[in-house]
Amino acid sequence: MRDSEPVVAQVHCRVEVVVDDPRAVTALAQRRLREADIDWAHEPDTVEEAVAELEANLPLALAGLVDPERLLTDVPGVRFRGAHCWATPS
Repeated sequence: MRDSEPVVAQVHCRVEVVVDDPRAVTALAQRRLREADIDWAHEPDTVEEAVAELEANLPLALAGLVDPERLLTDVPGVRFRGAHCWATPS
């Protein structure tokens, strides 16, 4: 391997969190969803339907707030390429 060739790696981690205030989590997720640059005309549901889904689904709301790109913010020579995050109740 030459130094000029980038290496692609997958980083796997499992994080357990304790949610003390589910309403605060869903409220933040709903606010960020409303503020997101989404063309709702091209989505299968409306913003109100999506907001209601977050209200009813804490793991979905929590997963929407996770920012995996921030995990490697200060690591030199590393570019974030993409991720998929999800949450499940324990």
